[in-house]
Amino acid sequence: MPCGSKPVNAGQRHSPTPKNSQQEHQQELRCEITRLANKVAIVTGAGTRSQNVSGVGVATAKAFADQGAKILIVDMDETAAQITESAITEAGGEASIYVADVAHESGCRELVEAAVKSYGKLDILMNSVGILGRGSVMEIEEDSWQRVLDVNLKSMAFISKFAVPAMIDSGGGSIINISSVDGIRAGMSHSITYAASKGGVIAMTRAMAVHHGRDNIRVNCIAPGMIYTSMVEAVNEKRRELRRQIAPLGTEGTAEDVALAAVFLASDESRWITGVLLPVDAGLMAAGPQSILSNIIGDDGTLLE
Repeated sequence: MPCGSKPVNAGQRHSPTPKNSQQEHQQELRCEITRLANKVAIVTGAGTRSQNVSGVGVATAKAFADQGAKILIVDMDETAAQITESAITEAGGEASIYVADVAHESGCRELVEAAVKSYGKLDILMNSVGILGRGSVMEIEEDSWQRVLDVNLKSMAFISKFAVPAMIDSGGGSIINISSVDGIRAGMSHSITYAASKGGVIAMTRAMAVHHGRDNIRVNCIAPGMIYTSMVEAVNEKRRELRRQIAPLGTEGTAEDVALAAVFLASDESRWITGVLLPVDAGLMAAGPQSILSNIIGDDGTLLE
């Protein structure tokens, strides 16, 4: 049943028609959910790498599609991107894929061109690609340092370089950059490269918001806390429990929690919000170390199980 179709009045005579109940149910839901209707979104790092737990890009691509947006899924792994595409289309959404290494300017330009060519405009850019790096400042190596900075920070700048003119042509838009609480304070990653890249994302977001406000482009940043995603799927259960307990809410977040925040920032509901750093972290950034000791250490000084 197309959106806008009206049900048959009670008592009206009609002939029953065969139907696929699951598909019709999905269509009915999509008729009701229109927060991102008629919008076109690029989501980077949106390939599916685990069948057990989502990454932020995957969860956001699905959430945007559920709210009516057309999605260009960007990933350097074609198979991973195709899995996400299939999940979206099977749920009644519209999506296509673009395979690119976003560390290179040419790939950044071409993926924006692909979105505009496929869908006619660009409204939303979700810069969610990211990789980890390991080591303190004494342990880093030049190649690793450069790769992490290129993927985590340079990609967001250069995709935006080409996305902003496309959004201006569309009358405005929303750019959402994914940082991390590690970009605000030293975190559990013990990676100077990752921290530097994520701190740079925060600074870049604020500058972009100021530079492009009069273009009717909003630029905001989400800083996820210690959420459980495909990036940290290998974390052992003891460490995973510690990650849960150190935040004030004492619960574990998921990629879907970040995706819900991204939907809000992508939608017109946040039309007067720009330049914001939004932690999605169970309150972690509100707490100092001394304030969470009772969450993880008992009265006898032993770690709580």
